Amino acid sequence: RVNEPAQLSSEHPLFILYTSGSTGKPKGILHTTGGYLTQVAYSTRLVFDLKDDDIYFCTADIGWITGHSYIVYGPLLNGATIVMYEGAPNWPEPDRFWDIIERYGVTIFYTAPTAIRAFIKWGESWPGKHDLSSLRLLGTVGEPINPEVWMWYHSIIGKERCPIVDTWWQTETGAIMISPVPGATTTKPGTATKPLPGISVDVVRKDGTSCDVNEGGLLVVKHPWPSMLRTIYGNDIRYQEAYWSEFPKTRKHPGWYFTGDGAKRDKDGYIWIIGRVDDVVNVSGHRLGTAEIESALVSHKLVAEAAVVARPDELKGHALVAFVSLKSSAKGANTDKLREELRALVAKEIGHIAKPDEVRFAESLPKTRSGKIMRRLLREIVTGGGVTGDVSTLEDMSVLERLHKGDEE
Repeated sequence: RVNEPAQLSSEHPLFILYTSGSTGKPKGILHTTGGYLTQVAYSTRLVFDLKDDDIYFCTADIGWITGHSYIVYGPLLNGATIVMYEGAPNWPEPDRFWDIIERYGVTIFYTAPTAIRAFIKWGESWPGKHDLSSLRLLGTVGEPINPEVWMWYHSIIGKERCPIVDTWWQTETGAIMISPVPGATTTKPGTATKPLPGISVDVVRKDGTSCDVNEGGLLVVKHPWPSMLRTIYGNDIRYQEAYWSEFPKTRKHPGWYFTGDGAKRDKDGYIWIIGRVDDVVNVSGHRLGTAEIESALVSHKLVAEAAVVARPDELKGHALVAFVSLKSSAKGANTDKLREELRALVAKEIGHIAKPDEVRFAESLPKTRSGKIMRRLLREIVTGGGVTGDVSTLEDMSVLERLHKGDEE
């Protein structure tokens, strides 16, 4: 039996994927049929140098945008042979991925820096047990990869012979936007290098002028691309505000897409991603809105207020720290038990990836005189460097003293 494919408009909706926004309310990113499929097919073949005899293994969650674009649509549009794996990378042993690569003769391996950090933690002996000589290309996705991790990946897994494509893109972009092209781009550890052909990006200041070499700025996309999101499902206004309000279209300005990422450009024109400029944090390659996690915490009957910030973590990129202020009715409560209840509550409401690594109880949280929680100060506290920023708008200085005291204890 031959199934005839349905004929659809190029702008017919293909799928909706939800991703966290800075307000914490998930955004339904709408991708359409023609443009999305065109760019994922093109970028898969270009970035991964895909050949007819390749065996391609992407370790992403299939429900994540990487799983959609680079497990399902991109490779299959190119007729590629793919390996799909559902399960933990360390079960039954920490060599699970290396066993798969050896067993199936994988030639292209695409994974996340957070996974590579786990591989490093588990030790070189695990990949050392397997013949990885079938590999010819390695890739990373989900967050910037620091140079040390890049070098380990290149040396231990790639045996210093496999190119690494460090790819930058987003749920919203649909497909890879910035990446080395194997055999054509000289790579540097820690940078996604340059935009792919047809993609126009820049690093700009708030006023829209281009930044100088190595000057931090805002990463923007200056021209449309085929796989760009078409809207936020059911909320066109939020779509405009989230992505087009920073550099809006006017009679004198064409309008640019604001990625929400900070970046800098080096002397060779390579783009270095600095990180998110809003309150969305990156945990194991997943973008999480802190407001959403705070809402889950506050839903507990004993919690009055909560603030969630991130601190650097060698394994996951960022670890989540929750500051929780309890209601008076919580007096005498078992705090150890309550910590676990709160972590379990977040896991239930949002998912295990959002579960705070640490829960700190505080009598009160630092706020401005207008009542806004000063998360910047909390971030400085959890990173251990002390508060060095402006505290002129802080309502009660004693709050900081108590938080510092609790940190020392």
